[in-house]
Amino acid sequence: MKVTVIGGGSTYTPELVNGFLARHATFPVTELCLMDINAERLEIVGGFAQRMVEYKGSPFKVTLSTDQREAIRGASYVTTQLRVGMMEARKKDEYLGLRHGLIGQETTGIGGMAKAMRTIPVLLSIANDIREVAPGAPLVNFTNPAGLVTEALFRYAPDVTAVGVCNVPITTKMHMIERLEEATGKTIPPQSTQLDTLGLNHLTWHRGFTVEGEEMWPQIIEGFIAELKADEHPEWDPRMVEILRMMPNYYLQYFYYTNKKLASQKKWPPSRGEEVMEIEKGLLAQYADPELKEPPADLMKRGGAYYSTLATQLLNAHYNNLGERHIVNVRHNGAVDGWPADWVLEMPAIVDQAGFHPIEVPPLPQVCYGLIAQVKSYEILTVEAAVHGDRNAAFEALLANPLGPAADKIQEVLDDLLETHKQHLPQFS
Repeated sequence: MKVTVIGGGSTYTPELVNGFLARHATFPVTELCLMDINAERLEIVGGFAQRMVEYKGSPFKVTLSTDQREAIRGASYVTTQLRVGMMEARKKDEYLGLRHGLIGQETTGIGGMAKAMRTIPVLLSIANDIREVAPGAPLVNFTNPAGLVTEALFRYAPDVTAVGVCNVPITTKMHMIERLEEATGKTIPPQSTQLDTLGLNHLTWHRGFTVEGEEMWPQIIEGFIAELKADEHPEWDPRMVEILRMMPNYYLQYFYYTNKKLASQKKWPPSRGEEVMEIEKGLLAQYADPELKEPPADLMKRGGAYYSTLATQLLNAHYNNLGERHIVNVRHNGAVDGWPADWVLEMPAIVDQAGFHPIEVPPLPQVCYGLIAQVKSYEILTVEAAVHGDRNAAFEALLANPLGPAADKIQEVLDDLLETHKQHLPQFS
């Protein structure tokens, strides 16, 4: 069985390799093909991946390729973790926001839009290659902004089985397990728990948590509120959480506390992108060491906790037809009553050999729906702009985005975005 990783030169890749090694008994990969357009990085990361696998007795082979189509040919699964324009483009996204007094961030606001428009055409080309040289292979997308990119796949490559994945739900779940273990003194196996969360990628609200089917949410949310009240500088307003009885996704801070986030940007450099560039330099230097055979501790600084756990759990559930419940980005097809059925949501789904099936869940309250509907309008317009190089759709996307500029500044910001990234936005030229 061949698994292809597009963006295989990513510093995350060794963690993913570890996941495949750990799960080989139930998910018997024979070839892990790492594909990247950056040959130098691929050689460093891929060479390290090969040493890792050899060190564990070579249960599968690691192959390297700079040819996307050939890498995909014959694959049973394709995962994507690419970054068009590399980390330099992320830095440009951040400072694009800063220049215009807007949120400069990788996945939300103007930065997220720029990244999506660079990324969507590449993901659609990958879907096309799957259709032609690896028919039936599911496309598991980790590339940010994951929800928006997956929205494009469902709209423009509906015949390819696609799912978007983010590590926020699994990280949240593990934190909740830690809280409960501290409170009860008992060990809680992660597989005995379920997180109830709903929304868009990086725009979700957590609202339930069960252990062995028993609802633990009242205990969790009360503990969370007590922590917020005891904190001199709480992450969230305790009154808001008391009223909602839900935990907001970290990224909702960009919407609920925009001014605070804008103020923190004024302390740059370094932006998060610049920090990650330094972390990656150090990681790549370590990966290049011919004696290194296991991922270094510094990999945790990169972010992306539980990434390999999540990726391999999902592929394993699909391959073995397990019918497991996972939180993924998928078109809900009416599973959330009253919401447009063609929206891609981040929500619970059953994973089996037939695909990724959204589970019927109640909608979020009105207070959340307004923001979700507005951001989803922005996402759909961004997809249209990216696919067709449509400047009017891009203008409308910024008008719809709650983190966008004032209406009389949109054209100026859009022109700057298109000029800043013109190398990676040929559809607009």
